[in-house]
Amino acid sequence: MRLFVAVYPPRPVVDDLTAQVTRLRVGAAFAAGTNVRLADPANAHLTLAFLGDVEDERLVEVESTLGLAAETFRDGRDSSVRLRLGGGGSFGRGRFTVLWVDLRGDVAALATLSRLIRLGLRRARLPHDEKPFRPHLTIARPGDRIDRADILADRETLHDYQGPEWPADELVLVRSHPGPRPTYDRLAAWPL
Repeated sequence: MRLFVAVYPPRPVVDDLTAQVTRLRVGAAFAAGTNVRLADPANAHLTLAFLGDVEDERLVEVESTLGLAAETFRDGRDSSVRLRLGGGGSFGRGRFTVLWVDLRGDVAALATLSRLIRLGLRRARLPHDEKPFRPHLTIARPGDRIDRADILADRETLHDYQGPEWPADELVLVRSHPGPRPTYDRLAAWPL
């Protein structure tokens, strides 16, 4: 099964971002029928660690590792992790262009949590991606279906975006089902 670990923003935060996306050029292109592959707001998440394919029989180990990481993180904190979506940008070129919104607030705490998770996965010899933690929330995968100038204009618009603040209070283990319209199943969760 294909797994990742995430923090999900609450519904009001996602609704605010969704309203912002409709005002972007990528949102207008979507409304006009262009397949710019807007991210489904129901799936909006911040990935802390990507495990990839994990054998079913190792799920208990994954859950134990994540539970310990969440507990260690909680024990080292005296206040909640306060986050907000704001700013943004794009990466990739041509048909691989992705538009994303940035993360603000207590990002250092989230990076610490990501390190604890990855350290636990490494110790348990569980698979995971070693790429550096770069917190962002994907909002669209327009590829080359809209002009590069429109992507750059959307990046400029996102620069001034500030979503509502929220407490990150739950770590979630997610099973992904990739494809043109990916779906996600929440398998387990731990309080932060």
